[in-house]
This record gives sequence, C-alpha cells and structure tokens, in this order.
Amino acid sequence: MSSTLRRFEILLPLRFNDGQSVPDELVGQALLEVRNQFNAVSAETQVIRGHWEHQGEVFRDELVRIFVDVADTEENRLLCHL
Repeated sequence: MSSTLRRFEILLPLRFNDGQSVPDELVGQALLEVRNQFNAVSAETQVIRGHWEHQGEVFRDELVRIFVDVADTEENRLLCHL
C-alpha cells in the first residue's frame, strides 16, 4: 500500500438554487457516504462564500468543505472522480 496520501475536497452547497436551505440531513448523508467509502471524513464548520458567473448573471454560493485524506492509489483516484 502506498504511504503517500492524497486529499480530496468537496464543496457542498448549503442552499438550493431557489435560495432554500439544504436540509442538515442531506449534508450529514454526504458525510456518511464519504466516511463509509474511505473510513474517514472531515468537515469545516465555517461557511465558504463563492461567486460565479453564468451567461452574464452572477450567482452567490454558501458552501461547506468536506475532505478526506486517503492512500494515493489508482483505486481511490478513480472512486473520487465518479
């Protein structure tokens, strides 16, 4: 097994496109799925604010970052890109 680790990060939205809050249960489900797949997961409690533009319209995001450090193997790289 490789002793080199690779970090994978996921930014999860805290609001749907219509502005409604994403239920805590859905965020929790994402954390559980990552933990079940890789036997570990971490999350930050701070809100990450993002701005992006599409067809001239600016959108704002509120996000939470979850991440996992796993062995840098081909299998893990493939799983994290699904």
